[in-house]
Amino acid sequence: MRDDVAMLLRRATFGPTASEVAAARRAGYAATVARLTSPAGPDRGAATAPVPDLGRDPFDDLPDPTVEQRAAAEATRRQHTDTIIRWWLDRLTVADHQATEKLLFFWHGHWATSIRKVGSPQFMLAQHQKMRAAPDVRAMARALVCDPALVYWLDGQLNTKDAPNENLARELMELFLLGIGNYTERDVKEAGRALTGWRTDLGVPATAIFFPEDHDARPKTILGATAAFDAFTLVGHLVNRPACARFIAARLWFRYGSSTEPIARSTEQRMVAAFPVGARMLRALLADDEFRSGRHRLVKQPVEWLVGALRQLGLRPAQLSGETLHQLTTGLGGLGQVPFAPQSVGGWPAGAAWLSSAAAQIRLGLADLLAGLAYAERGDDVDRMNPERLAEVLAVDTWTNRTYLALKRAGSARQLLTLGLVSPEYLVN
Repeated sequence: MRDDVAMLLRRATFGPTASEVAAARRAGYAATVARLTSPAGPDRGAATAPVPDLGRDPFDDLPDPTVEQRAAAEATRRQHTDTIIRWWLDRLTVADHQATEKLLFFWHGHWATSIRKVGSPQFMLAQHQKMRAAPDVRAMARALVCDPALVYWLDGQLNTKDAPNENLARELMELFLLGIGNYTERDVKEAGRALTGWRTDLGVPATAIFFPEDHDARPKTILGATAAFDAFTLVGHLVNRPACARFIAARLWFRYGSSTEPIARSTEQRMVAAFPVGARMLRALLADDEFRSGRHRLVKQPVEWLVGALRQLGLRPAQLSGETLHQLTTGLGGLGQVPFAPQSVGGWPAGAAWLSSAAAQIRLGLADLLAGLAYAERGDDVDRMNPERLAEVLAVDTWTNRTYLALKRAGSARQLLTLGLVSPEYLVN
């Protein structure tokens, strides 16, 4: 029988520890949903992973760098990028408000923006802070429409009244707020005009800069309404469309409920009623009978898999060596999911995309590395591990006969742990 409380924690967090599962079972399903989506008090765990201070972008005030200056600035950017990736992995691992952190990771994949094009870690970290601070979808859209990382990522800095660029307008409608089928090409063109006039400056990571002389201030007709739309009134108009609430509900379902089965009408209605507050929409999803039924399965994303394993094995990224952290982040790169670097504007894939044979080999190597670290930390505990205890540690409901037999045949405690981390029962919720 599937444990609905354990399943809830596996979906809503990055991987529950055995003690967290036990506490949630005592509290009950409804109380656990309420605690996850409306946590009380400050996050003491996250406070031990403060946001890094990167200083200024090394390319700021280098309008025409020499070869040597460019090489030095690029090296500093790589160091800063490494810093924010490792910082976020550490925070995801130690945070007590796990559902809050996982919802933020959802928004990062939803408003997918990558350091690989943006270049500036300062821009990426500033965008992260905006998402974290936004109380709801409306506020988030308003903050991000003039966010330097997103503007640069989608060529918004090239969008002027004399040379319109529709990239940001198109993705606002298609991927961020409405979804395909809820707008026309004319709407995209008109929205592109509304977004004219914004440019980025490496010295100002908090916001893009508006140049009124480059903005098309004439009236535009967008989704049936005519007004002198600008960036902020545009996103307000899009968020107010009924399609927006339905689209966000469907995207949350895709990441938390099922990546293969569409959202049920009843589930959608409950979530739409909670719009635009993301945490309330998530609560409606997690409390819904269709979600709780256990009929749906999800493949863990690589970051979920890694962070969950770190949490369950009592390992903290900040306490690992630089070489080990490099191995972990390189492994995530091989699996196709690195924080601050979504694969495309459409975000990361889901489901069977994470289960390729190449990914299996990389995951096996990472699992062995994690098992070795766990054994070095507390070898006696690992030595006493058996399949039953391993299931408890990894929050797995039960092993299939095939997996159980493989675990029983493990030649060492380290191999037992490695096999558990790559088992189908652990990879699929």
